[in-house]
Amino acid sequence: MDKIRHIASLQALQALVEVADTGSFTQAAQTLCLTQSAVSRKIQQLESHFGLPMFVRNSRHVRLTPEGEQVLATARNILAQLKTLEDRLAPQKRPFRIRMHVSLAVRWLLPKLSEFYRSHPDVSLAIETVATEVVEPAIDSDAFILYLPQPSTDADCLTLFEEALVPVCAPGLDSPARPLQSVEDLAGFALLHRSADKHDWGQWLSANGGKALEDYRHIPFNLDELALDAAARGLGVAMTDLTLAAESIERGVLVIPFGPPLKTRGIYALNLQPAAASHPACGLIMQWFAQQAERPSRAV
Repeated sequence: MDKIRHIASLQALQALVEVADTGSFTQAAQTLCLTQSAVSRKIQQLESHFGLPMFVRNSRHVRLTPEGEQVLATARNILAQLKTLEDRLAPQKRPFRIRMHVSLAVRWLLPKLSEFYRSHPDVSLAIETVATEVVEPAIDSDAFILYLPQPSTDADCLTLFEEALVPVCAPGLDSPARPLQSVEDLAGFALLHRSADKHDWGQWLSANGGKALEDYRHIPFNLDELALDAAARGLGVAMTDLTLAAESIERGVLVIPFGPPLKTRGIYALNLQPAAASHPACGLIMQWFAQQAERPSRAV
C-alpha cells in the first residue's frame, strides 16, 4: 500500500516522543501506562513504516538516529496541534489532569474525591499515578503533586500539607510480654520502610534518641501503601507521614504507639503547568485544593 495513504499511528508517535524525552523505554512505558514491550512494538511499527531505525540502542541508553530526530520534530508538532485543537473545541469536556505518586493518590486524594464531585459535578479530574520517588511532570498534565524537602516560594506552587513523620502499627501489635510504649521497645519489632534508603526511620530515630539503624531489623518497601498495609497486618512498625496515615488511624486500622509527630520541613505541593490556566476549571480546582490545604489532619 502507498505510504501516503497509510500514515504512522499517533500512539507510535507518542511513544517516540516519550522514549526520546526520557531516554528510556521503561520510563516511557510508565508515562504512557503501557508495558515496555508494547512501547517497543510501537517504535518497531515506526521503524517498519519508514524503513529506517529511530534509535541506536545499547545496554546503557538509547539515542535517536538522524532520521529519528526528523520524525521526532514532526511528531511533536502533530501532537501539539492536536492538543490545541482539543482544548479549543471542547475545553469544558477535557478533564483537568493531575499527576502524583500512587501512595498520595490512594491515601490523601481518593478519600476526598467524593466531596469534590458532590460540590463540582460538572468538573472531571484525571488522576495519573507514578510509583517513582520523584514525580516528573508529563507533557499532557495540567498539574502535578510532588514532595519538596523544604517550602517553596514559587507562586504556582500550592503547599497541600507539611510532612510530619510518625511511627504506626497495628492496634494489637504490642503485648504485656512484648510492650511497645517507647523508643527502647522498638528493638523487639521490625522497622517497615516506605523507601529503600531507610531515610525516614533514620531521621526519626535520630530526633528521638533511638539507636543506629543497623541495630534494628528491617523490612523495606518502595511505597507508603505497601509499608502501611504491612503495618496493619502486624509485620512491624512503619514510619510514614501523619497525613497519609490519617484515614487508617481514624478507622482504627493503625495506631501511633508513642511519640509526637516529627516535622521535617518537607512539604507536599501542587504545581501548575504553564498551560493549565487555559483550562476553564483551573481556578475552581485550585480553590478546592487550597481549601483542603487549610484543613488540619484529624488524626491528632
